[in-house]
Amino acid sequence: MPVISVRDLTRTYDVGEVKVHALRGVTLDIEAGEFVAAIGPSGSGKSTLMHILGCLDHPTSGQYLLDGRDVAKLSRNELAEVRNRKIGFVFQGFNLLPRTSALDNVELPLLYTNQTLKASERRARAMAALKSVGLAERAYHHPNQLSGGQQQRVAIARALINQPSLLLADEPTGNLDSRTSVEVMGIFQRLNSEHGITVLVITHEHDIAEYATRVIAFRDGRIVDNRPVAHRRDAATELTTMPAIA
Repeated sequence: MPVISVRDLTRTYDVGEVKVHALRGVTLDIEAGEFVAAIGPSGSGKSTLMHILGCLDHPTSGQYLLDGRDVAKLSRNELAEVRNRKIGFVFQGFNLLPRTSALDNVELPLLYTNQTLKASERRARAMAALKSVGLAERAYHHPNQLSGGQQQRVAIARALINQPSLLLADEPTGNLDSRTSVEVMGIFQRLNSEHGITVLVITHEHDIAEYATRVIAFRDGRIVDNRPVAHRRDAATELTTMPAIA
């Protein structure tokens, strides 16, 4: 059973008196453990799809099954639980609390779960998540004390804190330099290959999409191409030959 299955999905917005058709009959399956990139220009519908898949928005018509469950039939509390437990989100703008340490930023989602965790358990899980992205030594730094790449790593650690099975990343390298972008994509590749996390990356950059195993191209709210990556890039290998940034 696919982890994500959508059928004839549409999304229409009313902007004044104009109807904007963001999605026009999208049908797509993503299997558990896949690493997929959705690519297309601004306004092509890829980010709209990600918001629907992340249960942050709802389609105008069509069906969305998440792990075989019809998302349209979930209650508000069930949707909140899905967002917090099953799905991790990574955004272009990091969305970190500026006056809070990296460790506290990562720990934050644990405060909104129905799990009963001691403060020491929350702290230990947050530190483990930071360690998984190579930032344990920066745990007590605030965002303004971190580089853009380090802030994105904190955001990834925060997305991982509830051990999600699905990771959704919207333009995660959009604010990063070339080497840092490769480092971030390397983290996604490792999470996918070593931990079996299903990854969907939204991007407009073809070279970033090549770190995935499958690329889905969007244009005008429709899927216009859907194929495996012919020559997949390996971030770990590339980093060994790239110069460090001073």
